[in-house]
Amino acid sequence: MNSTISVLLFGIARDLTGQSTVSITLDNDASVGDLLGQLHQRYPSLTGIRSLLVAVNGEYAEPEQRLSHNDEIAIIPPVSGG
Repeated sequence: MNSTISVLLFGIARDLTGQSTVSITLDNDASVGDLLGQLHQRYPSLTGIRSLLVAVNGEYAEPEQRLSHNDEIAIIPPVSGG
């Protein structure tokens, strides 16, 4: 069975996709790594970003972390500033 999750995009990830939120359909036992794979497949321009961080429910997540359909997910690209 699949579930659709909403993903918030920030910074250059938002600029490259042209959207601040996208919906991704994943298997119920999908991981953060699976999510990134789907995003890269749908938006190949994101593969150019070296280190996208993924936050799940306000906490940075590792690629192995499993996702739930009600998780709040954010894609955070590297930031620079001074």
